[in-house]
Amino acid sequence: MAAAGPGLYTEIGKKARDLLYKDYHTDQKFTLTTYASNGAAITAASTRKNEAIFSEIQSQLKHENVTVDVKATSESTVTTTFTIHDLGTPGLKAILCIPFPYQKSAKAELQYLHHHAGVAASVGLNANPVANFSGVFGTKTVAVGADASFDTSSGDLTKYNAGLSYTTNDFVAAVTLNNKGDSLAASYYHLVNSTTAVGGELTHIFSSNENTLTFGTQHALDPLTTVKARFNNYGMASALIQHEWRPKSLVTISTEVDTKAIEKSSKVGLSLVLKP
Repeated sequence: MAAAGPGLYTEIGKKARDLLYKDYHTDQKFTLTTYASNGAAITAASTRKNEAIFSEIQSQLKHENVTVDVKATSESTVTTTFTIHDLGTPGLKAILCIPFPYQKSAKAELQYLHHHAGVAASVGLNANPVANFSGVFGTKTVAVGADASFDTSSGDLTKYNAGLSYTTNDFVAAVTLNNKGDSLAASYYHLVNSTTAVGGELTHIFSSNENTLTFGTQHALDPLTTVKARFNNYGMASALIQHEWRPKSLVTISTEVDTKAIEKSSKVGLSLVLKP
């Protein structure tokens, strides 16, 4: 039922963002997921970026409508997240995030999905919390939304964004106003056929009068292999190939090159995801 609605604010323009930016890496990442006898999923991940290595291990346990996630990182932080689905009514989700050592990032959140609305509200669990509210109203075809954050300690609106989207079976267009009205972005996603999609995004920053235009495409070579490419007006070109060599296990190789400075070495990223 909830899926027939406009979704949450984060979904405005998501199709184009995923096409243009998802899975492009310039670092090396390895992820391994296993399952315990009680059904708990245990995921270990390690990322090498430049000369630094970041690692984390995450355990997820589901019981009826409750999900518990515990994530520990190499930076000595542990975050526990409790999620309750369909809390009292279909479409209502409650999320409680508690880090250790206890930090300002602890928060409680409610999300509600309806045929004609998607609403999310969160508040930090500290003495001077930041409250965030977002709402999207409309249908699965046409939706308009807003996203705002309020800092109770300063009394300031620290974030306010707005967006509009239009969606059909093979085409998605979106316009968003971000960064307190300083950035305007227009994007589109078009599913050309069952194997090929194209998309683009134009961003204008009013304070610097700067424009960024990015075009991208993806094509399924076969049911298990996908290639993607993108290019922007600053001459940055990227490409990747992703292969599902077994169910839910992916290997992704991506590269990025500055076409205006070919003499510089290109950046290459590798991602390996293993699931049983």
